[in-house]
Amino acid sequence: MDVHAFLQGLDDIMNRHAAATEADDYLMQAMADAENAGDREGLLTVLNETMGFYRSQSRHDDNQWIVQRALELGSQLGIENSDAWTSTLINAATAQRAAQHYDQAEDLYGQAIAQAQRTYGPYDRRLAALHNNMSMLYSETNRLEQAEEELERALEILKADNALQSADIDAASTYTNLALVELSQAHAATEAGDSETAQAKTAQAHANAIASLDIYREGHHEGSAHFAAALAGYAQTCYAVKDYAGATRAYRRALEVIDECYGRNTDYYRVTESNLRQTEQMLAQSGQAHTESDPDASTPISHAPEDITGMELSKRYWNDVVKPMVRDRFPQLDGRVAAGLVGHGSECYGFDDAISRDHDFYPRVCLWLTDEDYAQHGATLQQAYEELPKDFLGFHKNVVTARTRAQRRDGVFAIPAFFESITGYPAAPDQDAPHAWLMLSEATLAAATNGRVFADPLGAFSKARQSFLLMPRDVQLSLISRRLGMAAQAGQANLPRMLAREDASAAHLCVTEFVNAVSSLVFLCNNPVTAGYLPYYKWQFAALRKLSRRMGMRLTGVTELLERTLALASPACAPQTQGDTARQELAAIIERICTMIVAYLNESGLSTSTDVFLENQRPYVEAHIESDDPVLHSL
Repeated sequence: MDVHAFLQGLDDIMNRHAAATEADDYLMQAMADAENAGDREGLLTVLNETMGFYRSQSRHDDNQWIVQRALELGSQLGIENSDAWTSTLINAATAQRAAQHYDQAEDLYGQAIAQAQRTYGPYDRRLAALHNNMSMLYSETNRLEQAEEELERALEILKADNALQSADIDAASTYTNLALVELSQAHAATEAGDSETAQAKTAQAHANAIASLDIYREGHHEGSAHFAAALAGYAQTCYAVKDYAGATRAYRRALEVIDECYGRNTDYYRVTESNLRQTEQMLAQSGQAHTESDPDASTPISHAPEDITGMELSKRYWNDVVKPMVRDRFPQLDGRVAAGLVGHGSECYGFDDAISRDHDFYPRVCLWLTDEDYAQHGATLQQAYEELPKDFLGFHKNVVTARTRAQRRDGVFAIPAFFESITGYPAAPDQDAPHAWLMLSEATLAAATNGRVFADPLGAFSKARQSFLLMPRDVQLSLISRRLGMAAQAGQANLPRMLAREDASAAHLCVTEFVNAVSSLVFLCNNPVTAGYLPYYKWQFAALRKLSRRMGMRLTGVTELLERTLALASPACAPQTQGDTARQELAAIIERICTMIVAYLNESGLSTSTDVFLENQRPYVEAHIESDDPVLHSL
């Protein structure tokens, strides 16, 4: 079986939040296909994915035979001391922990840790995830000190791996788990009459829960299924500090995420719903003020307007103003309209700040409809959108500039027309149309795939948006080759020649071309599906810095060197007697960057050559292009 295609298909089901209705049939069919083909390695992959899915659906009894089959198959394959066996042990242990078979789970986790110490490095982030799982077992069996120790080990690994950044979901999960352990410790201290320890642990738990949500917000990961756990953890800490209104909002939002990702017929949903009902009772008894509008998932704690980002403002505008209007006035569109903020504008990239507010900053949201719905309701929905209150959270929606007048950035759109307004195409080009893909600039593709989707019940908008991220592999390789050529031409060949001629202006342009080519390479080498696309020049380095902070990305060390390259351009282009030192440093940095690029090409299997002159790497890269279409190959 094609394991890559299987995993892609499963990811598509999860991304469309269709797991509750489609995943079981998909997994069973894949299992049958692998068995019929005699593909035991592929079958083990399917079994591992099934264990995770059954666990999420609370199908613990059904999962027992899956766990047993996976362990037996792994043993038969003789894969001990391999990553695959370690992963299988972890998945089996986690399934048993979820089923409350704690003895079996602890034994399997113990085996997994022993395996991981042999197959992983001491600071591999997968080991951090294993410590997280072990901590939950200790917590559920009331061994709180051991649970806390496991989580501290996990954080230590993430810090050593330089992964503890503002968008790291693993760090967010660890903070949530630590908050829950600290709440349990606070409860134990209260029972023991130690009010001082109880108060300190509760405050610490609340701070860690907030830290977790901040990571989800900064990384725009609110669409992740794991976000529900962070929200529920935050709700528990709010309850502990008697903020029942905050707990109610967080539990409600958590239920929405669980429903979208896993469905309602799960223990996860039932337990969270029960916690919500209890919290609502306490809220009613407390007399705290609360709102019936949907909570803003990214800002569970109230932010003053001066702290709010454009994306947060848009999300709150949707939840508090636009969504109720659609529900009340257009019930036929309830469950059909997609909403979010995608396209042009710094807030769509998450790069806006206080300076950004001097233009095009106002409460806005995009509403996306299918062509059929737009033909029937688009005009009336747009009119209703324009009639909404102009003031929201201290911001006034009357800003019209030449740019927004020329190209509308919010309101109601038919999905194909929206993408056509940005890219010129109503949908992504076909996979066998490389010429069409090559006509699209990376900045254009970045604008079509950035931002956030707040709601997409049909999945139609997300599917169209995702298609623009699926750049054909041949096109990606062709662009990598082109960027290698430009980097070599501008930075390695022409820059020294222009400096020798004392042509400062031409030398400046060489530096710019080199930096732009390498910046593009960083994104292309990390794959658009994972990294997105390089945005236009204004946000080029903001995007590079953000990408460099993400774990698992390639060429992350290049960003700092590119910034130094630009800083050296002016002194290096000064007359020779004044710029000798800068020229030497600039040449050394460019050589270092090119060496890093060649190392990546070798590691990824795109080249077997160690030649640092990047032009000479192009034939090796292009040898991997399967199509013979001349548009994909250099002359």
